[in-house]
Amino acid sequence: MMKVLVSINIPEIGIELLRKEGLETTVWTHELPMNPAQLLEATLQHDILLSSSIYNLDSQFLTQNKHLKLISQYAAGYNNIDIETAVQLGIPVANTPNAMTDATADIAFALMLAVARKMFFMHQKILDDDWGPFRPKAHLGMELKGKTVGIFGMGRIGTAFAERCAGAYGMKVVYHNRAPNFKLEKKLKATFVSFDTLLRQSDVISVHCALTEETREKFNRYAFERMKSSALFINTARGGIHHEGDLITALENKTIWGAGLDVTNPEPMKADNPLLKMENVAVTPHIGSATIEARNEMARLAALNIIQFCRGETPDNLIV
Repeated sequence: MMKVLVSINIPEIGIELLRKEGLETTVWTHELPMNPAQLLEATLQHDILLSSSIYNLDSQFLTQNKHLKLISQYAAGYNNIDIETAVQLGIPVANTPNAMTDATADIAFALMLAVARKMFFMHQKILDDDWGPFRPKAHLGMELKGKTVGIFGMGRIGTAFAERCAGAYGMKVVYHNRAPNFKLEKKLKATFVSFDTLLRQSDVISVHCALTEETREKFNRYAFERMKSSALFINTARGGIHHEGDLITALENKTIWGAGLDVTNPEPMKADNPLLKMENVAVTPHIGSATIEARNEMARLAALNIIQFCRGETPDNLIV
């Protein structure tokens, strides 16, 4: 019988599915994750690991655990796993790519609104007992109706975000992707553009791509200097896709107008980060998938990957 280690405290729906299948399942029930030594000690005693992006499953870790039959990632992203080493060792890896589409699109949309209307900054002024009198020209935000939104990575989440922008505000959609998506272009009246054109034309740029060597710190000084001075930058994908020092400089110099981040570089962000004090910035602590519906579906899919594998089937969400 396969022994499964669930290394994070996931919703019960996933645990129940594994145990109903008759799999011997060990669950880490603490709110804080295991430290590296605890994780290594535990994985050495199990055949399958249900993991998360909070753990660094690098080449050394995988080599020490070459006995693993499967890694099921409780996340859509998997840049924390050394995929090349996993392939070399014959360890299949699966993920949960469809579970958080709506939740993440919602948080991107919320951050766009929060930045445009300076909501986080103005809320802090109330906490600081600085509500102040009515001033017609103070702390003005911007309206989004009819503006151009640029999507960097038109996958499931990017598409869902674009649908919200077009539907709610009639925003014009442009996008940059590995390849054009003609079906989506027709549905959203979207236009495929080069990266430089995306930077120049967009009033809002929202990032929805995977973190790869190609996209790492793609939004840096070069990119910000080519954006409109009135543009908003939104990143709910991975913090490593933007260069945080360059972003801070761009905001301080008014090279761009504002930023909304659910991911930071590095992560977690330190409490004294200057972004947290800026008027035109909204930051949330990587909560894109933090809805009841999304986290339950992530648990279900992560468990299903394991169940399918143990039945001799190919998991629906197999990466390698």
